[in-house]
This record gives sequence, C-alpha cells and structure tokens, in this order.
Amino acid sequence: MKICAVIAEYNPFHLGHLKQIEYIKHNLNAEKIVVIMSGNFTQRGEPAILDKFTRAKTAIIAGADLVLELPTVFATANAEIFAKGAVKILNSLNVIDGLCFGVECGEKQDFINLATALNSESKDFKRLLKQNLESGVSLAKAKYLTVKELFGSFDEKLMSLPNNILGIEYSRAILDLSSNIEIFPLLREGDHNDLSLKKGITSASSIRNAIKLGKIKKVKKNLPPFSFKQLKGYPFNFDSLILASLITSSAKQIGQVLDCSEGLENRIKALLKDNKNLDSLCEKVSTKRYTLSRIKRIILSNFLGIKEDFVFDCLKSSLYAKVLAVNSNSKDLMSLICEKSSIPVLTRKGDVTALRKTAEECFLLDVKAQELYDLAVNTRTNEHQTLFI
Repeated sequence: MKICAVIAEYNPFHLGHLKQIEYIKHNLNAEKIVVIMSGNFTQRGEPAILDKFTRAKTAIIAGADLVLELPTVFATANAEIFAKGAVKILNSLNVIDGLCFGVECGEKQDFINLATALNSESKDFKRLLKQNLESGVSLAKAKYLTVKELFGSFDEKLMSLPNNILGIEYSRAILDLSSNIEIFPLLREGDHNDLSLKKGITSASSIRNAIKLGKIKKVKKNLPPFSFKQLKGYPFNFDSLILASLITSSAKQIGQVLDCSEGLENRIKALLKDNKNLDSLCEKVSTKRYTLSRIKRIILSNFLGIKEDFVFDCLKSSLYAKVLAVNSNSKDLMSLICEKSSIPVLTRKGDVTALRKTAEECFLLDVKAQELYDLAVNTRTNEHQTLFI
C-alpha cells in the first residue's frame, strides 16, 4: 500500500488544497492519503476560522482517507518545531511512504541539499549563525546568510519564502530521524501572503482576510462547494480573551514562552498599555527582527499556557496519533496503522488512558484548546469523537 502524507492547516480548505490531493492521487499514484492537520489554533498565531472537526470532514470529502490532529503544542510553534512535531508523529505510524508539500520554488534535491547543510550545525555554523543574528536580521535571514557563507550561493527564495521554509524543515526532520519517508515538493500557485483575492486558486491569507471583513460570498469561487458551505464567519471573540490573558500575565510569565527572548516580554507589556486592540498591538510590537507571525505565536502561546520547556519535552517524548476523521471506505488503513504504529492511536475516550506523563499533558492541552475555542464561538464539542465520513 503506497501511502502519502500531507501536513496542513486547511484554514480554510481551498482549490489549491484540492489540486494537491488530486496531484497525489493521479501523479504520485498514492493509494491512500493521510493528513496531519492543525487543530483549532494555527502556526500564524491565530484561531482557525473553522473548528478542527469541520475542517477534517472537509478534507475527507475532498479525497483524504484519514485526518490526524497535529497537537496544539506543535501547531502553534515556529516552522522548525511545527515540522519536527508533525514528521515525528507521521514517522511513528510506520506506514507512511511519502510526504507531499507545497513550495514556491525549487526541486526535490534542492530541499535535500539545504536540509543536509542546515542539519550539520558544526561549530562554524553555530558561530556564524550567532553573528548574523546579532546583526539584527530575522532567524530565517540569518540561516540563509550562514548557509551561503559555508556552502556557497543558492536561490535565497528557498530559505525566505514561507512554504519553502516549511519544506526545508520537513526535510530536515526526516533526515534527523533517519526516516524512509520520501519528499515530493509541489509548486504552488500565487503569493502565500497576497491579501487580494484572485480567480480560482488564491492564497489562504486572502480568503481569510475577506472572511474577516465579512465578505464571505466573494470567496465562493476560491473554494470547492463542499468547503464553502461550511463557512460561518470569523471568530472575533478571541481578541478580548487573548488580550485579557496578556493583562493578567506578568512579564516573567510571558518570557517563558517559546521564542520570547531578549526582553521581548517587556516590550509586549509596555505597548499593551496603549494598545488594547490585538491587531494593533501585534503590529506595534513586531519589527524587522521580530516578525508579526512570531509575535502572534508568542501571544497565543501565552493565552494557551504553552511554555518553552514543555514544547521541548513534547518533542523528546513519544506522543499519540489523535484521529479526527476517517473515510468510511478506508477502515483497512485504520487497521494497518493501529497494527504498525509505535505510538497510541486515539479514536475514542478510552484510548486516552494509555497516555502517560508528557503525552497525557499534551493531550490535555488539546482539550483545553478545544474548550477555549468552544467558549469563543459559543458551541460545544466532544473532543474524543472520531468522524466516519
């Protein structure tokens, strides 16, 4: 059985995502598709516009066979942690043959070469990276400059555009685990950060922006019909909840969050006094060195109570594979995964009793994230359910 994986957010599921699933089926000839998807909070430091079960159901309707949840601790982290967490879970299933991911440019070997270079982390690499960071550039730019100095010239876009960065991190994680998972980069259409809606395939950012502005009908042409009909609106109620958590947290508490360094917690607390609008606050705190996405992730992690030490504990631990949705015709895949997986596969409440220590704490964070999401959107969800579509 040839099984291909996708690491996704589907926030929301659009025509570009549908194209990827069709490519995996028809060009890669995969028999089954396993998706590991962010839960109710995303890597941009924002709540998802639809809950995880709704998005998982949409993925199954689109052609996926199984959707797993990427634990909140990884889903809300930087690209490196996001990728490491997702790849580690996929590798632990012991059935995944390939990983297909969207990129802005580059070939398969480009990603392997860069991943190999970055994974070397020699003394020279660490020294140059530190020097470049001290010059005031972002982490992504510092890594590019370091690799360029040590290994020669290459296309800067490979390490500066968001999907390429994720692709390199997926490749690094696979190499680091000595995994047999093969990578399949797929060229994306359009600009990932472009906020203007295009005909057909457009960026998820432009779709979310239109929804946030209340222009849901305008995105109808950008989503498959089964995805469009799920849209309800943007969950605005989170802003006040997230700001309240900043007000009630001390600078020391905020400073314990992943990527909150160099006194950034003090900058956040100082600017919070005159910026009681979440978007305004994030814009004011961000700089060339501290990107907007990084600031949003720090503030969201503080809201969810995710500390840096816990993130790395989860990376070092064996966790679980939480099943959100299954194609009813793919029960053979479920049986295979349950047989081969080296981590617990969770499909019902009773399965959680198998979790211990860090894995249990990680799952309880997913439960808390679901409860907070339900609070903001005024609904009630059974965290332990598995959808059969």
